[in-house]
Amino acid sequence: MSETTITPVVMPKWGLSMREGTVNEWLVEVGDEIVTGMPILNVETDKIANAVEATDAGILRRKVAEEGDVLPVKALLGVMAPEAVSDAQIDAFIADWVVPATDDDEDEQVSSDRYIEVNGLRVRYIRQGDGDDTVLFIHGFGGDLNNWLFNLDAFPESTVVALDLPAHGQTETRLTGSSLSDLAAFVADFMQALDLPAAHLVGHSLGGAIAAQLALDVPQRVRSLSLIGSGGFGAEVNEAYTQGFIDAQSRRDLKPVVELLFADTELVSRQMLDDLLKYKRLDGVSDCLQQLQDSLFAGGKQSSQPGQQLNGSVPLLLIWGEDDAIIPAHHADNAPAGSRIERISGAGHMPQMEKAAEVNRLLQQHTGSE
Repeated sequence: MSETTITPVVMPKWGLSMREGTVNEWLVEVGDEIVTGMPILNVETDKIANAVEATDAGILRRKVAEEGDVLPVKALLGVMAPEAVSDAQIDAFIADWVVPATDDDEDEQVSSDRYIEVNGLRVRYIRQGDGDDTVLFIHGFGGDLNNWLFNLDAFPESTVVALDLPAHGQTETRLTGSSLSDLAAFVADFMQALDLPAAHLVGHSLGGAIAAQLALDVPQRVRSLSLIGSGGFGAEVNEAYTQGFIDAQSRRDLKPVVELLFADTELVSRQMLDDLLKYKRLDGVSDCLQQLQDSLFAGGKQSSQPGQQLNGSVPLLLIWGEDDAIIPAHHADNAPAGSRIERISGAGHMPQMEKAAEVNRLLQQHTGSE
């Protein structure tokens, strides 16, 4: 930052559907020295509450937004600038700030869900960008593509794709098979349907095990693996989460189960619980999830460990929250020699949400997207 640079802190866009956020709490004070990646303030959306992390370093000179303000994406929240910048210059910067206009047609085209038929199954997915490299995101058990709402925009030069797995999200509530090989074959068929010859795979939890299995079964489709809190590298899995998620029928039942996912349980919002309950109440969801539980996680043990069979031929990054209460972080020790292993403090099973900026930097480095 030069002596005259003024850097805005703006309302982030977390996920394709986000239009506005509520300022909950400032975490720093005017005059504080800010470093890249530092949490600056907490913002809540209709999906989740999280910290806005600094994308640049500098001194916080002004708080523009106040706690309780509901502001659109890219609204000015604060201003960073060196001490050499005068208050009058900052006043002028704030007065001149205009929230960038959104092209409604373009925004609708980019953010709307898409559907495609794969093996007779109607599958929801999103696709954005038009780069030469493709990054494909695969969520975990009970999740959906919205689990990546902090991560999809981190690859502006790539083609980014995320899908809802069978019987998850808004994909048709039916399984085409319940083994890891079945799920990996489904993802390979999905890639074929979208004409994606190969991709950098980013998988979370069960999605990580699926990605590892795909790398074993169809290695030509996998350019790299970035696996977060991944299944497939050891036996243990917390059945209090997997079976508890299936069994929970009310917000009261579900809340302590979902809290197992996070080091910071304050991230579990009422809206998150309501969205999950709405999904769980769809016809057939509980039966499909129980089939997956019985096939993949019966007795709190993973039935397959494809990660331990990887031989290092595919570049592998493992990211684990140190406080993961679902799949133990020590499973990363079973990765093949030459793998990159990153353990993130202050994160549980969902570091891509709790420590999004740190995770995104690691993903960018591993996929060559920096």
